[in-house]
Amino acid sequence: MTNLILLGPPGAGKGTQAKRLEQRYRIVQLSTGDMLRAHVRDGSEIGKQAKAMMDRGELVHDNVIVAMISDRIEQPDVERGFILDGFPRTVPQAQALDGLLKWKRRELDRVVLLTVKDDELVERISGRYSCANCGASYHDANMKPKVPGVCDFCGAKDFRRRADDNAETVRERLKNYYGQTAPLLPYYREKGILREIDGMADADTVTAQIIKVIDGK
Repeated sequence: MTNLILLGPPGAGKGTQAKRLEQRYRIVQLSTGDMLRAHVRDGSEIGKQAKAMMDRGELVHDNVIVAMISDRIEQPDVERGFILDGFPRTVPQAQALDGLLKWKRRELDRVVLLTVKDDELVERISGRYSCANCGASYHDANMKPKVPGVCDFCGAKDFRRRADDNAETVRERLKNYYGQTAPLLPYYREKGILREIDGMADADTVTAQIIKVIDGK
């Protein structure tokens, strides 16, 4: 079993690397944002609670997110492990996750931090887009589909860009990221499971570095 957290600022390449790790280790990427949207769409109890909070302009409470993750990791496809993306973002969330995993008799193997310079992130994000079907990530300059207009992973031909992928918004998101996430680094460093990866390298090199971290080589 392999249980991971991918940390890194917006545009660091977490989505790209998660897709590759899913294939290599046959584990599942758990995006809390995607899971929340699915619960809201399906009208589950968790979805109803989350929607009520969002309708009031509130952030979804940590206990709701943790309940959602608890439910998800019980599913058969997560038996071999998971990659958490988008959670935790704060130390209290990390502590809540630790409590959940202890209760489930699971543990985190590694927390992988992708580090990239801010100027590079702005350039990356302004040129990125994704498959509308499976969410695979691409870029205008350095990560195009092997067949133009066709997703490498699922074969779909529809792609999308985020409206807020512009320089001004990206810098504000980076500011928020550093403010929230910076305290997580010493938390996981003290546990001995944090590993930093140079996210400035090309995607294949980054993947190779992460694999070495996971496999303990």
